[in-house]
Amino acid sequence: MTTLVFVAVICAAILHATWNALVKGSTDKTASMGAVVLGHVPLAGLAFLFAPAPDPAAYAYLLTGIALHFGYQVFLLNSYQLGDLSLVYPIARGSAPLIVALVSVSVLGVRLSSMETVSILMIAIGIISLGLVRKTDGGGGQTRASVLALITGLFIAAYSLIDGLGARLAGTSLGFYSWLAIGNGLVMTAYLAIRSPASFRAIATKGRAVFIVGGSASFLAYALVTWAFTQAPIALVTALRETSIVFALMIGVFILREKISLGKVLSTFLTLLGAILLRFAKQ
Repeated sequence: MTTLVFVAVICAAILHATWNALVKGSTDKTASMGAVVLGHVPLAGLAFLFAPAPDPAAYAYLLTGIALHFGYQVFLLNSYQLGDLSLVYPIARGSAPLIVALVSVSVLGVRLSSMETVSILMIAIGIISLGLVRKTDGGGGQTRASVLALITGLFIAAYSLIDGLGARLAGTSLGFYSWLAIGNGLVMTAYLAIRSPASFRAIATKGRAVFIVGGSASFLAYALVTWAFTQAPIALVTALRETSIVFALMIGVFILREKISLGKVLSTFLTLLGAILLRFAKQ
């Protein structure tokens, strides 16, 4: 993995943690999630005008990606309704790299070096252990929330693989993602209008800040990740991207004044060590 790709994915992780913190701090999580997804559309519209159109060979991946992103957003939202961010987020994000790595090696024929494999395992174990530490800290470790978080992780793994392959076939990562983001925005609009009209209307008032800041941060984050998918193995990009939980933890401690424990420090250190090893691993 080159330095440019490494830095791009780390920036994406920081942006991802930022918009999740905004959703966490909202009283109406449905409106906030909708604001983030619809907040993609203005930037996606600009990209749509200037980026090349995806190659038709990527259309099937594009439609599948739209469906998977929507499923991820719905399951993530339901997970947040039942469990704490510090329980749901680590399980969802930590399980994805392991699934992507397994599929990449066993199905796609990707070969990972020993150090890359160890790095992915360290990152995933470090992230998941943050969720387990949260349970021992007295957090609500509801079984149903954990199950939904794991299903969310399956969606993350699936859309990571589909988007990575689709962006490569499309010949333009930005064009591919801008089309996907617009399609995702249309699906989310229909969903909110039918299932939660009050939350949909709240986006224009209470959700305005999340729409602008969270939507822009989320779009830029995944635009960087989609580009990285075309530059490095999908499994490595996915693993490194999930270091966002470390940045979310730092935001929680230093900005939201959440409690820190020795277990969280050790889990964070393991995750960061995995990221460092991944940067210097040779393919």
